[in-house]
Amino acid sequence: MSETPSADGLRFAFGTLTVLPVRVTRWDRPAARAGMLCAPLVGLVVGTASAAAGVLLLLLGAGPLLAGIAATAVPALLTRGLHLDGLADTADGLGSGKPAEDALRIMKQSDIGPFGVLTLVLVLLAQAAALARAYDASWAAGSLAAVLAATAARAALTLAARAGVPAARPEGLGAAVAGVVPRGGALAAAAAVAPAGAAVGAALGPAEAVRAAAAVVLALSAAELLLRRCVRRFGGVTGDVFGAVAETAATAALVVLALGR
Repeated sequence: MSETPSADGLRFAFGTLTVLPVRVTRWDRPAARAGMLCAPLVGLVVGTASAAAGVLLLLLGAGPLLAGIAATAVPALLTRGLHLDGLADTADGLGSGKPAEDALRIMKQSDIGPFGVLTLVLVLLAQAAALARAYDASWAAGSLAAVLAATAARAALTLAARAGVPAARPEGLGAAVAGVVPRGGALAAAAAVAPAGAAVGAALGPAEAVRAAAAVVLALSAAELLLRRCVRRFGGVTGDVFGAVAETAATAALVVLALGR
């Protein structure tokens, strides 16, 4: 089969990773491969919308706290909360102490357990607080934090979809994208985010450039640690694990960007 056109990849990426009205026309593995390689671009769009919401609240005089809350809410809205739901389900599965098959069954249940609730609360508080701190520094710093966190989160998805990472179930979105991205392509896509963030951050000063690059590196490292833990625990990845990986990367990036201000 010939290489999937970039348009198919973009439709797959935006159609599966956001609520934007994009019709996915192909669900085969070449389309999934191109789509997961485009995931950081999805993050750029989501992050820009998040940053815009924060800046709008600042312009309306709402202050950095409400700006941070708005910037936290936008990515959740643009994904129907699927990544947050995946984070909660993964936390319940990891915290259950059950064998892999039972843990996966717990993750498929519609309700959220105590581990999931606690994880959701802490993560959302951390994201909102970190974004509020960034917006308190300046609208530009807050915008950079929102865009960089969302982009790093989707770059983590690209890495999680690399070859060699198995699916835990034979069905679902996790199985559709597990292992579809060549290792070299996944690493290249993820590696491009750090220097891009540093280049944008340089407009705010050398310290901001270093902070931005460090945020991406540590975000992807945190996501990789969680990914490996889930693969060992569940035998592979699921759609929930992908959501957890994205939220972990976003939170880690925001926390790093909030440090030292």
